[in-house]
Parts: sequence; structure tokens; C-alpha cells
Amino acid sequence: MKRIIPRTLLTPAVVAVSVISVVPLLITLFYSFVRYSMLDPSGHPFHGLANFHFFFTDASFLPALQNTFTLLFSVMLITVVLGTALGLLINEAFPGRAIVRVLLISPFLVMPAVNALMWKNMLLNPIYGLFAQISIFFGATPVDWLSAHPLFSIIMMVSWQWLPFACLIFMTALQSMDREQLEAARMDGATYLQQLRYLYIPHLGRAVSVVLMIEMIFLLSIFAEIFTTTGGGPGFDTTTITFMIYQQALLSYDVGAASAGALFAVLIANIAAFFLMRVIGKNLSK
Repeated sequence: MKRIIPRTLLTPAVVAVSVISVVPLLITLFYSFVRYSMLDPSGHPFHGLANFHFFFTDASFLPALQNTFTLLFSVMLITVVLGTALGLLINEAFPGRAIVRVLLISPFLVMPAVNALMWKNMLLNPIYGLFAQISIFFGATPVDWLSAHPLFSIIMMVSWQWLPFACLIFMTALQSMDREQLEAARMDGATYLQQLRYLYIPHLGRAVSVVLMIEMIFLLSIFAEIFTTTGGGPGFDTTTITFMIYQQALLSYDVGAASAGALFAVLIANIAAFFLMRVIGKNLSK
């Protein structure tokens, strides 16, 4: 009975998880091996590995794969470095710190589509955007960021939204530091750089691992910013694996090829999560 009762109580949760995640995955797996076009939905003949071959040999696949990893690692690097710097900056008490913390966290609450529209119209617009007005003020020629540097523009948008998340995690981690150890280091004559190297950064190891894992899982599915601003262009400059799946499914009406791409995206996410979980496990065991 000690085994039966807990398993019985867990059954509804297991069934709910299966319905929400496992069943759609199985349907995607089925569609990836059949020929399924929304232009001809009458039949679904077996198509073998043709959908995978079509997806992987598409002209946009390699640029999309490169853009996905460039976006992913760039945003993670920016958020971890700046998040650590901001966390250390507002860790010490100063007048108005509570207000500053609220203002730092607020961008994370903005919806991705709204974030993209704000950057597209208020900041990056080459005529009336803030960056254009700053360039004109200093006598420089305004830059059309979304045309000249499209991927970098997307990286700025996503980094701005995810930076508060990293900063919040790092602030929380810094609050748990041993103050007596910090005071002892200062009394022993340790400089701030020495404290940063031997105390602050090692203490933030677990928090960095958590931030990297969560960001990697969510950043692999970035879509709204690209759809709202560049539409995957110019050319394939901002096309990612997620946006490529959207193009196959809803623009080319090829559900089979899109399902094959979705399985590939799931594989990438699981491989990344596996390695990150191992890193986090090592940090937690220390």
C-alpha cells in the first residue's frame, strides 16, 4: 500500500503531462514520416526520410543553424556578463535601490512582440528612432539597423529582455554570500578585483549555470522578435531553425517537412539540456 497510494496520487499528473507533451510529440513524429501538405490534406502516404532530407538540404538550413547558435550564445554571453555587473553594482545599499531594482526587472515583463515593436519603431527606426536622433545630434549618418545589421539588432532586443532575468538571479545569489568572509577579506587587504575573482565569481557559479540552462531552453524558440521586425530577412540573415519551421508549415504548407524540423529542434534542445544539467550537477555537488 505504501507504493500503491503514492503512485495512484501521481497518476493524474502523469496523465496530464502525457496529454500535454507526449501526445503532440508522437503526432509530430508521425507527420515527419508521411507526406502531408495542407494544400492536399486528403491523404497521408508514408514518405520515409524524405521530409528530413528536404528540410536538411533546404537552402536556408545552414544559415538558420548558424544564426540560431549565434543568437543563442551571444544573448547568453551578454546577459551573464552584464547581469553579473549589474548585480554587483546594485548589491550594495544606496538611496533608491528598491526603485532601481524594480526598473531593472520590468523589461522581463514586457511581451516579446511588444518588445520587438518598441525596438523597431522607437529605437532602431532610421528616421525618428532614438539611435537615429543621437547620430544626427553628433553629426553622423543614421544607420538602418534592421537592414544593415539585422541579426545584431535581434540580439540587442532579446538581450534587453532577458538581462533582467539574469540580473535577478544574480542579485538573489549575492544576497546569500557570507558577509563575515567578505569583511575578513577586506581586513586582510584584498582588493576589489581579488574579492571578485576569489569570492564573488565562485559564489555565482551555480546561479550562472541555472541562468544558462533556462535561457538556452527558451532562446532556442525565439520567434516573435524575428517575425515582427525582419521576417527572417534580409535573405536568410535572421532566419533561425524555429522561424524556418514556421516557414515550412504556414508559408509552404508542408506539415511533413515542418514536423521533421521540429524533431530536429527538440533534439538540439535535449542535447543542450543534457550537457547543462551535467554542469549544474557538478556545481551543486561542490
